[in-house]
Amino acid sequence: MSYGGVSVPVVLSVGDLLSCCASKRWATEVAAQGPFPSLDSLERVSAEVLAGVDWADVRAAIDAHPRIGERVTGADREAAWSRDEQSAAAVVDERVRAELVDGNVRYEKRFGHVFLICATGLSAGDVLSALRARLGNDDAVEREIVRAELAKIVGLRLRKLVDR
Repeated sequence: MSYGGVSVPVVLSVGDLLSCCASKRWATEVAAQGPFPSLDSLERVSAEVLAGVDWADVRAAIDAHPRIGERVTGADREAAWSRDEQSAAAVVDERVRAELVDGNVRYEKRFGHVFLICATGLSAGDVLSALRARLGNDDAVEREIVRAELAKIVGLRLRKLVDR
């Protein structure tokens, strides 16, 4: 990071990192590799650690996410970020809302966890289309997609955290 032309390392605590991703293993491993000379290096380490954590750690992270389309409550940083991330996909149309609710229920029954998607910049229709398509995936394919979507969300949150 650079402030006024002076390079400043990025130092983050485990607590800071947990607001980006609820996997304690991820947060602990990323924090242990700091300080980071740049946001790019932080993002690179984050992606490497996230790619290497086991499914239980990924589940810990996704279990902290609200269902897509649910109104997120809470005053903490993570709740505020979730509201912001889902704002473009906010559902006004009751038919689309009902289809998202139904799709979420079917997805959770099928895969055993919430439907995770990086909703930033997506419309409710985009999210619904992705949800429908992903219901046809097998477990292995869906786990890889979930891991990739989680990585996108974590990357966005790391940038927000560092730019605060």
